[in-house]
Amino acid sequence: MSRKDEVAASVEIVKARAGAEPIELALILGSGLGHLAHAVEGVVIPYADLPGFPHVSVSGHNPGLHVGLLEGVRVAILGAREHYYERGNPAAMRGALEVVKSLGAQGLIATNAAGSLRSDIRPGDLMLLCDHINFSGLNPLIGEPTDARFVPMTEAHDPGLRAALTRAALAEDVALPEGVYAWYSGPSFETPAEIRAIRTLGGDAVGMSTVPEVILARFLGLRVAAISTITNMAAGLSAEKISHEHTKAMAPLGAAKLERVIRHFLKDYRAL
Repeated sequence: MSRKDEVAASVEIVKARAGAEPIELALILGSGLGHLAHAVEGVVIPYADLPGFPHVSVSGHNPGLHVGLLEGVRVAILGAREHYYERGNPAAMRGALEVVKSLGAQGLIATNAAGSLRSDIRPGDLMLLCDHINFSGLNPLIGEPTDARFVPMTEAHDPGLRAALTRAALAEDVALPEGVYAWYSGPSFETPAEIRAIRTLGGDAVGMSTVPEVILARFLGLRVAAISTITNMAAGLSAEKISHEHTKAMAPLGAAKLERVIRHFLKDYRAL
């Protein structure tokens, strides 16, 4: 089945199970953030039932598409992502994003767990991405045959969505500093020397996801914003023992704050 056919088949499955009303916003949840998906008033469709959806092998992720209402906004929440390091495919989320776009979504909010490179952004804090560095050098649009692959990334992280998220955080009394996120391919964590290099390049946080999804979303014409939940200080910046288990354990510290920000943001989403 071609990707186009997979997308069409998945769209029909979603409409059959969740109704044909258009989606307004899509969200991608990172490690330890699946609680938000369960707040959706609607249905959950396992990725395994949707042709072209990613194969997720990372613990701490919930591979289901949640479709329904959250704070009165019809959303599609992707409860898990496939990372590049799982199968070596930077475009692993393309099919899923094409489906939510076909269902009517105009915007995407991506979340992730990340390591901080700044002393003023600590584990349990949130960071709003104002830009990113593709430290891995990979790109999900490699192989795209059309000239649409030449996607401008000057304002990849939408200023309007960022401003709205900042207002929501202020209203909820949640600190939401902006910063630059650097994508490192993983699955091994970064070395202290790599972290020093990323700091020199201007990175404020580092992680193993999100950047491919931002590129794909802009390719599809979606407005994008992203928030990191800080789970650790990056290698060489503290005495923490960095591990995936540590990431999963620390992610809930910022999750409650993130949920408050997202919920408040959704109340004003239609006015954006």
